[in-house]
Amino acid sequence: MRPPLSLKVSLPVLAGLLVLLGAACQDEPERHLGAKVGFGDGSVSSYTVLDADGNPSIIGAIFDAEGLQSPPDRPSDELLCNDRNEDGTIDRPAECLMTHAFVIPLPDKIARRDDVPFKWILLNWNAMGHIPPGVYDSPHFDVHFMIEPIESIFSILPGNCGPEFVQCDQFEVARKPLPANYIPADFKDVEAVVPAMGNHLVDVTGSEFTGVPFTRSWIYGSYDGRVTFYEEMLTMAYLTSKPNVCNPIKRPQAVGLSGYYPTQSCIQYDEATDSYTVSMEDFQYREAEPAAVIQS
Repeated sequence: MRPPLSLKVSLPVLAGLLVLLGAACQDEPERHLGAKVGFGDGSVSSYTVLDADGNPSIIGAIFDAEGLQSPPDRPSDELLCNDRNEDGTIDRPAECLMTHAFVIPLPDKIARRDDVPFKWILLNWNAMGHIPPGVYDSPHFDVHFMIEPIESIFSILPGNCGPEFVQCDQFEVARKPLPANYIPADFKDVEAVVPAMGNHLVDVTGSEFTGVPFTRSWIYGSYDGRVTFYEEMLTMAYLTSKPNVCNPIKRPQAVGLSGYYPTQSCIQYDEATDSYTVSMEDFQYREAEPAAVIQS
């Protein structure tokens, strides 16, 4: 009887194969899931992928297909409301922010690190879109990768100032200019200060401002003269078209906090799991630099 093929492998060769397999396993990126929140009949989770040295290579959100097929059907979760006309009552939904907000902490592997500025995700679902009309008024997601602590963000309250109705004193604080080296030149203040978010600095060279239908856009968030979040904004139609794309992020000359920052923003569909990801990728470590003088 001929011996099984496996018995013909010598011990030194077998040992070598095991070493190679072990090395391959060590080089395999680590993927860690964070918090999960319900969305429609499905869910959205945060996640991160670490490289072989344990540093972030991906930070993102995973949407399952069931949730995208059954988003909240009300125009607002009615959590951010304000008596704008001061008649003593809240007229729902007219006096409420037209969004559904979901707080999704990042995995501890990332959130507890001092060298990673991003700590949690604020996901907003806008079934009716938002201003300006004709640009961002299609159903879409705002995926905020937050740097600022939760308690600071949710202390930005509804009020009567600005196109998104924020408390008047906070509207002015939110619009305090960023140092020029902390924000790319194409991103401008358009007074888009939103309760429980902050100011949104928009890339005015984006194709959506030249008549091209909006699909996705990158945004920087700020409050009180500091960067408070990075954001990928994208339509439901674009996400469910099953894209597999990465776009380079327009990055500032300098950062105010040392740490790992992304160079790519990616939107991808995974056929094996029937899920969709919105992520920041290809992180690079950047040392903090002094703020440039703000010209009055």
